Amino acid sequence: MKRWDQRPFEIRNLFNPGFCGLVLFRALHGYEEEDARGMSFSLSLLVLPLCLHKESREVIASNPRSYLLKTTEKNQQIMVGFADRVTQMLPYVFEGFGLLMERGCIVIANDGRIQTKPKKVRKTVSGTDETVSCQKVARIVGREFARIADRVTVYTTFGIRP
Repeated sequence: MKRWDQRPFEIRNLFNPGFCGLVLFRALHGYEEEDARGMSFSLSLLVLPLCLHKESREVIASNPRSYLLKTTEKNQQIMVGFADRVTQMLPYVFEGFGLLMERGCIVIANDGRIQTKPKKVRKTVSGTDETVSCQKVARIVGREFARIADRVTVYTTFGIRP
């Protein structure tokens, strides 16, 4: 990974650790609405590729009440290139988690699940239309991952071998 000051302007803006961390936090919090134990690390790696990819985000946002598995089945186009996006996004996921840990916004439970700490991040979702959309979809994705409750099913649905 390049040093921060050597990255292109667009990369610094879109994948800045603060924003990536916030999107991850919203997904973790959404997960905890359904399962207070917290999200597994392996599932958290799928959050940014789903929420920051505009086409995937729009499909999920247009069906907020529908099950994620059903939405994915009806919209196969969001799976095209998904495994590559996950791989390319890993460094940004790690930076986001690093910032969340450094700021004390998340904790790792004894069983390895990631949990949010209360009163560390504002509950109100604000920003530009696109950043608000990313955060809202992250909450939906987190909630849906908890409802599915099986990482193998989630990974298989998106065409990734667990």
